[in-house]
Amino acid sequence: MVKDDLYITVPSYFRCPISLDVMKSPVSLCTGVTYDRTSIQRWLDSGNNTCPATMQVLQTKDLIPNHTLRRLIKIWSESDSVQTRPANVHPPHQPSSLTQDQVRELINQLENELQKIDRDSCFQIHTIPPRISRLILFAKEVEENRKFVAAAGTRLLPLVISALGNKQLVKDFGVLEKLVQFCNIILRPPVKIDLVQGRPNSPLISRIDVGKDFKCSMIMGLSQGRSELRSEIAKLLEITSNLYSEVKNLISEDDEIYTQLLRLIVSMDYNPEAVDYALSCLISLALSKRNRAKIVRNGGVGVLAKSLSESELSVSLTEKMLKLVEMMSTCKEGRMEICGNENCVEAIVKKVLKVSNMATEHAVTILWSLCCLFGDKKAQESVTKSNGMAKILLLMQSNCSSAVRHMCSDLLKVFRYKSKSSFLSCYDTKTTHIMPF
Repeated sequence: MVKDDLYITVPSYFRCPISLDVMKSPVSLCTGVTYDRTSIQRWLDSGNNTCPATMQVLQTKDLIPNHTLRRLIKIWSESDSVQTRPANVHPPHQPSSLTQDQVRELINQLENELQKIDRDSCFQIHTIPPRISRLILFAKEVEENRKFVAAAGTRLLPLVISALGNKQLVKDFGVLEKLVQFCNIILRPPVKIDLVQGRPNSPLISRIDVGKDFKCSMIMGLSQGRSELRSEIAKLLEITSNLYSEVKNLISEDDEIYTQLLRLIVSMDYNPEAVDYALSCLISLALSKRNRAKIVRNGGVGVLAKSLSESELSVSLTEKMLKLVEMMSTCKEGRMEICGNENCVEAIVKKVLKVSNMATEHAVTILWSLCCLFGDKKAQESVTKSNGMAKILLLMQSNCSSAVRHMCSDLLKVFRYKSKSSFLSCYDTKTTHIMPF
């Protein structure tokens, strides 16, 4: 085998015309030419009003996400780069620019500098970002490096979290992103958790101090930062809110947190990873009934109804969205919003038997809660219009769990009692014997 066979040819239309790199977030201009979002945004922010490839004057500077191309790139990167490489051949490994001793020294230097921030308001912070950048690059090379940085840098976590509240340090979004990335490297699962107290079992990170400035930095990054920063912040909030009650209590107080996390789900710059982190964080916050009402008040039902209507939603994201809707349906405000949104009920019905067993169970639980437990007339009408009862009948004939079967039985009883002369009384087939009444 010749050396060139070990490398993969990148299709030309996967490359950004500006950077010539594989596009991470392809967007199209009004001229029809597609670029990577970061590159074209930098071009436009520099004052240019033309298409770099065609040099046509732009009638509009709107950037339209090219979801089709993004999916093609994802499929190619997951299949071609792995499957076409021989099993006994590994990608060329570049020697690390750092040794483990150098990493330890960097961490010691960073610890000293982070400690000085609180003690000396005049301390020059310009040396902190480069050190963090070198640690991040080292950690990203291979998983072993990340584990080493996480273990060696665990004691830095409280200091870095505190630095995230330093207005002088995080006014540069590039620095903010590096600090958040470093936290995520340390906290990336699996984090060892004390099963009794539900906290990390290392005394070095058993507690962190967060304040309003930390929350303000998170909101600022979510509302104004680029896609990658927003994704990293959503990830950090999801992990820390599960590990530390002080973080969950702090961020759950502010409606803007809910607004920005929900905004991530329907962002024009669609990022599945960011959506996943945002949903996980919202689900964690929604464990408190008080917080469920806040999610509803900030437009949670409308956002999820719109997202669930998308046909290209992944299985895991669909399951999490339905889980969150199920949690919102347990509060009065949530039920009112769901029942008042026909699109939401219709989207829920469509997910029955279409996605996965878990998604079906979440969907049926929502319908049962609305139609049976609380007897909402609007929900019952929406389910009828969406041909929901036909799906319920089919579901009962499938290999569903006893809990789902029981809820289906309750739903059929409600609709049969509601209108004996219509749908169910006329539904007479060889399978009607399955109805338990």
